[in-house]
Amino acid sequence: MAVDKQSITDFFTGLQDRICQALETADGSGRFHEDRWERAEGGGGRTRIIQNGNVIEKGGVLFSAVHGPASDAVLKQMKTTEPADFYATGVSIVIHPHSPMVPIIHMNVRYFELSTGACWFGGGIDLTPHYVDADDARWFHQYLKTACDRHNPDYYSQYKSWADDYFFIRHRAETRGIGGVFFDYLRPADDDHKAALFAFVQEIGNSFAPIYTHFMQKNRALPFGENEKKWQMLRRGRYVEFNLVWDRGTKFGLETNGRTESILMSMPPQANWVYDYQPEPGSREAETLGLLKKRIDWV
Repeated sequence: MAVDKQSITDFFTGLQDRICQALETADGSGRFHEDRWERAEGGGGRTRIIQNGNVIEKGGVLFSAVHGPASDAVLKQMKTTEPADFYATGVSIVIHPHSPMVPIIHMNVRYFELSTGACWFGGGIDLTPHYVDADDARWFHQYLKTACDRHNPDYYSQYKSWADDYFFIRHRAETRGIGGVFFDYLRPADDDHKAALFAFVQEIGNSFAPIYTHFMQKNRALPFGENEKKWQMLRRGRYVEFNLVWDRGTKFGLETNGRTESILMSMPPQANWVYDYQPEPGSREAETLGLLKKRIDWV
């Protein structure tokens, strides 16, 4: 079957359905509320939000498929000056748990094409633990490496490095979490290459549910207290800083008249900032800060 925008869109809508079902099952009580929306310039999407579950405090699983005339900025990005229409579709996810022992997770898989024929895939998945646990980090990165290796033995090291660089809070000189894989502007050379790239994007998308439900089940019952909750609020603050200051997707969406509620669904329900916070030397908080660095070899 030919890989075209309809088959890609169909996969993304099915992926959203499967992930929402898996998260509801793993959470036990939380249910997604769906908000269907239309974009005035063309297209629309399904924003699904889950709140106040057993494990998930707030999360979003978004599908969108939008189209219309490509802006000058988009044409420049695609290295063309020829006027064209665009089509963009994808799934984007951010989950914020109640427990500081369960990590925050983000995933995005997307496809973009111009009426000129130019097209590309992008996406990635990254984990932001409030407390970095080395065993959890190794499990996560091994899972991604295995997924990448099914398609190309160079993908994991290449896209892990890209994630390290992308999910970096420059003004804090720290990574947002323990990274993962990130890729963008993967342009197919021919139809066979397009099918191969799509298969890789499908692999990453299908990795989300088993990865996050694993951490939901493994860490949900770990004990924590007021100190851990305070630290969680500070780490959520760092998450907000990255998304509003550095994340290209957030900025692109707001600059192109995207749907504000959907764009900002990645924000946690609560966060905190403390002036010049310094963790106690030797504490788990200090240990975590020491591991928020690029180029850690977890596998």
